[in-house]
Amino acid sequence: MELKDKVIAITGAGRGIGRTAAEYLARKGAKIAILDLDAEAMAEAVTAIKALGAEARAYVCNVTDEEVVESTFAQIVADFGAIHGLVNNAGILRDATLIKVKDGKVVKKMSADNFSLVVDVHMKGAFLCAREAATHMVEGGVEDGCIINMSSIARSGNFGQTNYSAAKAGLVSMARVWTKELGKFNIRSAAIAPGTIETDMLRSMPEEVLSGMANAVPLKRIGQPENIAQTIAFIFENDYVSGDCFDINGGFLI
Repeated sequence: MELKDKVIAITGAGRGIGRTAAEYLARKGAKIAILDLDAEAMAEAVTAIKALGAEARAYVCNVTDEEVVESTFAQIVADFGAIHGLVNNAGILRDATLIKVKDGKVVKKMSADNFSLVVDVHMKGAFLCAREAATHMVEGGVEDGCIINMSSIARSGNFGQTNYSAAKAGLVSMARVWTKELGKFNIRSAAIAPGTIETDMLRSMPEEVLSGMANAVPLKRIGQPENIAQTIAFIFENDYVSGDCFDINGGFLI
């Protein structure tokens, strides 16, 4: 896919990896649809992208709401004329161990609500957005469509993240299913599994914690959002990439 003038939708693009990816793809000439719940952050992202000379629009979208997702993607196509790519990046954390035990007694359990919330945002959100994007790609006759799911190194199973790990593993599986189902329409699908990436959340941690995290990585440094943006661009641009999950982790494995 030649990114110039292609319409790429990115969920959770108000800040962090999503925003970095939006700006990176915009520099390559893509037109960006930013989906998020934070209108202020999206407005800042749109301003930054327009300053690069690219086109961008913001859409307040709860990715777990089917009607909202349907109307949002219909509006994206109405505004831009088509949709060529989707990055399912929206996510949320509600970490807790399955149970917490003290003196042989279970004193706390992971709540069903927090399990469902994390799975809904990651998996249901990706499902709904991919379904609508694929629908418009097929009906719009897009010659090379592509859907990318943002997984995580945690897909292998991370302590205190039953919900998050399950959701991130599911995103890889869904990408592989869509590769098989949508390939005949020239729609590709893939996943990216970042390791430890410098985000606002990480920057708020104490220096000694950050140093320990960096030392656990074979490359002895924390990754940058640009490393993930580069991978997103590679997947879009290489039209024979489909079905794979790309581990971007500096060599660190859980």
